[in-house]
Amino acid sequence: MVGGGQLARMTHEAGIPLGIRFKLLSDTPQDSAAQVVSDVVIGDYRDLDTLREFARGCDVITFDHEHVPTEHLRALEADGIPVRPGPDALVHAQDKGVMRAKLSRIGAPCPRHRLVADPADVTAFAAEGDGFPVILKTVRGGYDGKGVWFVRSEAEAAEPFKAGVPVLAEEKVDFVRELAANIVRSPHGQAVAYPVVESRQVDGVCDTVIAPAPDLSEELSGQAQELALRIARELGVVGHLAVELFETRDGRILVNELAMRPHNSGHWSQDGAVTSQFANHVRAVLDLPLGDPRPRARWTVMCNVLGGDYPDMYAAYLHCMARDPQLKIHMYGKDVKPGRKVGHVNTYGDDLADALERARHAAGYLRGTIVE
Repeated sequence: MVGGGQLARMTHEAGIPLGIRFKLLSDTPQDSAAQVVSDVVIGDYRDLDTLREFARGCDVITFDHEHVPTEHLRALEADGIPVRPGPDALVHAQDKGVMRAKLSRIGAPCPRHRLVADPADVTAFAAEGDGFPVILKTVRGGYDGKGVWFVRSEAEAAEPFKAGVPVLAEEKVDFVRELAANIVRSPHGQAVAYPVVESRQVDGVCDTVIAPAPDLSEELSGQAQELALRIARELGVVGHLAVELFETRDGRILVNELAMRPHNSGHWSQDGAVTSQFANHVRAVLDLPLGDPRPRARWTVMCNVLGGDYPDMYAAYLHCMARDPQLKIHMYGKDVKPGRKVGHVNTYGDDLADALERARHAAGYLRGTIVE
């Protein structure tokens, strides 16, 4: 697995019961997954020679992020190394311009969009629709709200162009909430779909995920799952695909983003599904039969633990575990930085309000924003 973050850490954990030998390419020995994987190579994923040396002897390569240069992945494939997802699929998660063009060609519902050349072109794009505000995104490199701007005027549109990479303009969607459809697809085309979830953001970062999305009609839920499965098939995705969606006020769904790896909106499945997203990603990239994605409980709630003013962690565990014996805590071993995802908690049960309260209390206590 290329990338040593928490997604690699949890994917490795899912492979342990299957006896899978897991090799990791990590930036530093302190990275989340590097702390727990035995076979770690420290190196730069942007260097082709490093990637080639790392890949030697591997049966298959997969990722915990989308940032490996596309041309490097093509070189690995040319060397005979199976890369899953492959570069022809992964480029749609790497480049938002490529993604939007492809989704438009296959008829997937998207916000109005186009590439823009400069602030004046942003104004022209706004005038083609309902005017400002509009959303600007750098086509590569953005995540967790980074590389995304909400602009209200031509003057505010200058900042995104300073990075020197193409900029995508999108209409500001009038949406009720954000949803995510998570699916997993294997090389021979078997695919499974998880329940569609509601994803709640705070300052552009995922805060809470509710599985399944409350009050979502069976019709719209089915449309979202079918759309995610069709995108995976059309793009040739192997492994986990998260399709982040807007539910609009007029009852439609629009594709917001794609991620071709385990995803924050699927973390609930560790404790809330028969087979987690991580276990099914492992199965998919090894072309094993996929596991059951159905939920174990009526409701599962995931809350991220963000970096803050931490109390003593042992004392925090004492409180949270004693207060809620069913609580599931997943910490990533990461250095604490304000706003950084350093862990998450999962709760589940028949009462959504109770599961939400338990998850929010535990995440807040672990962060240090709740002290009783």
